[in-house]
Amino acid sequence: MKHGFAPAGMTTEKAEVIVSHLQSRLADLIDLSLTLKHVHWNVVGFGFRSAHEMMDEQADTVRGLIDEMAERITTMGAIAAGLPGQVIDSRSSDADYSLGRGPVTAHFGALDKVYERVIGHFRESIPAVEDDQVSQDLLISQTATLDLNHWFIRAHLSDTEGDLATEGTQDELEAAATSASLMQPGGETERAEDDQRTREDDEGERDEEKDKELAPLT
Repeated sequence: MKHGFAPAGMTTEKAEVIVSHLQSRLADLIDLSLTLKHVHWNVVGFGFRSAHEMMDEQADTVRGLIDEMAERITTMGAIAAGLPGQVIDSRSSDADYSLGRGPVTAHFGALDKVYERVIGHFRESIPAVEDDQVSQDLLISQTATLDLNHWFIRAHLSDTEGDLATEGTQDELEAAATSASLMQPGGETERAEDDQRTREDDEGERDEEKDKELAPLT
C-alpha cells in the first residue's frame, strides 16, 4: 500500500517502518474486538450475566483503541488498513478464535491466551518504533489498557496464591479445557488438595534429609 506524506521532521522511509508496526497492531485490535463480541454473544453457564456485560465493556474499550491507532496511522501519511482481508493478512494470529458456544471459565481461559499474544506483540513493537516517541507513547498507553483488560480475565482464573488455571497451557483450546476443569465447582478444591499434597511431599523429603544429616556415624 502506497505511503503518502510523512509527519514534519520525519522521512517517508522512517514513517513507513513505523507504520508497518502500527498496521499490525491495528489488525490485532480489530481482531480482538470481534473476538470479545463473539464471546459476548456465545458465553453460557454460571456467571453468564457478568461475563456477558464485561465482554461488551472490553469490546467498547478496544474499539476506542482501534480509533486511536487508525488515526495515528493516517496522521503518519498512510492508509489505515481495517478491511476484513487486510486484517487477516496483518494480524498476529494465524486463525480465528477457537471456541464457539462455551461456559464462562472456558472462554476466559481461551481469552487469556488471546491477550497474551496481542499484548506480547504490542510490547515487541514498543522498542521497534523508538524513533517516533509519539507512536511509541501510543503503544505504551494502549498496552497499559490491554494489561488492565487482561487482569480482569485472569482474576477469574487465579487462585489465592496467584497461580493461573491456564499456567503451562499452549493454546486456546488447551487453556479453555484446563480452566473449565479446574475452575468449576470442586475444581478449586481439587487443585488446593493437590498443592497441599505437593507441599507435604516436599516437607517429608526435607525431614528425611535432616534425619540423614543428624544420624550418628557408625
